[in-house]
Amino acid sequence: MADRNPCRSLCHGLAKAKPFLAMVSLQFGYSGMYVIAMVSLKHGMSHYILALYRHVVATLVIAPFALVLERKIRPKLTLPIFLRIMVLGFLEPVLDQNLYYLGMKYTSATFASASINVLPAITFILAIIFRLERINVKKVHDVAKIVGTGITVAGAMVMTLYKGPIIDFIMSHGGSHHGSSTSEPTDQHWVIGTLMLLASCCGWASFFILQSFTLKQYPAELSLTALICLMGMVQGATVSLVMERDPTAWKIGFDSRLLAAAYSGVVCSGIAYYVQAIVIKQRGPVFATSFSPLCMIITAAMGTIILAEQLHLGSVIGAVLIVVGLYTVVWGKSKDRTISTTPALTDENKNGTLDFANADDAKSATNFDISIHNETSQIPAKSTPLPV
Repeated sequence: MADRNPCRSLCHGLAKAKPFLAMVSLQFGYSGMYVIAMVSLKHGMSHYILALYRHVVATLVIAPFALVLERKIRPKLTLPIFLRIMVLGFLEPVLDQNLYYLGMKYTSATFASASINVLPAITFILAIIFRLERINVKKVHDVAKIVGTGITVAGAMVMTLYKGPIIDFIMSHGGSHHGSSTSEPTDQHWVIGTLMLLASCCGWASFFILQSFTLKQYPAELSLTALICLMGMVQGATVSLVMERDPTAWKIGFDSRLLAAAYSGVVCSGIAYYVQAIVIKQRGPVFATSFSPLCMIITAAMGTIILAEQLHLGSVIGAVLIVVGLYTVVWGKSKDRTISTTPALTDENKNGTLDFANADDAKSATNFDISIHNETSQIPAKSTPLPV
């Protein structure tokens, strides 16, 4: 029977759409970060300093909200949880971002955003290894997830090994940008940059998996985000002090460097970690990484228009393969969710009971049996005459 209350239906629809809207919004935020970071790196900013300042800003912004809003629900910080947070602070803020920024500097913002499309496949493989995903080769949707992962990896290999001719989508760029030899990295730098981007994806996927496990023991998303940013800031400062000996590299003014640090710190570290934590708790790490193709499309448009970047045929072919494989995986994941939320009433088992898909269905069935028992117990029994 249809719900007669339109407000209730609208609220229910918005609640279902929240994870999708959140992840789509994050892709727009990431796209802006790719372009702004590329501008600051081209102006000579060190990627170590950018990653450090990014998490200084993120810590200063998120920590006050975490201290105030989660003061009553924050779990106790034990040593095992603290060690996990330290590893999380190294995987994404230090390892992933430094490899990513350096790889983007050697390639382009468009190519870097396209390489992130392999992230769901790596996350899916790690989720299987750590038993966050279950695979049954007899089911079509599970086979689709395996095939989609293979296609995604193949697309990443095409992007890595094949560069191809330049594709000019916007003819107005003419020959002034194309004649420049300094804007286009060499083939050697392109391969090294691609390998760094793939290693960055491995670090990011490991971050999602470990974050999923940590949230089960420390279910305070804002506090966890603030602690990750704090650990990333401390470890990033140590790495930066070792790698950057030039004092002038630490200087920052009211320019693209400050904009890159502030924007990426607030949007892509503070807000992104928090939103991803909520989505991971609801839908899992594979779902949280399944929207990266949208980021590639947005960044390609912005990079071509703003940065006058050149797009190669190998990147396009690899990106198309990655998108096809990725959404094959997403289709399989959607079937998983449909099956898991549908009550599975089966035949009576050996004990004469029914199997249910989840605890809510079993609980409702138990309440139903109790109510029937209470009603029948109130019916007076018919008296039978004694034999004479």
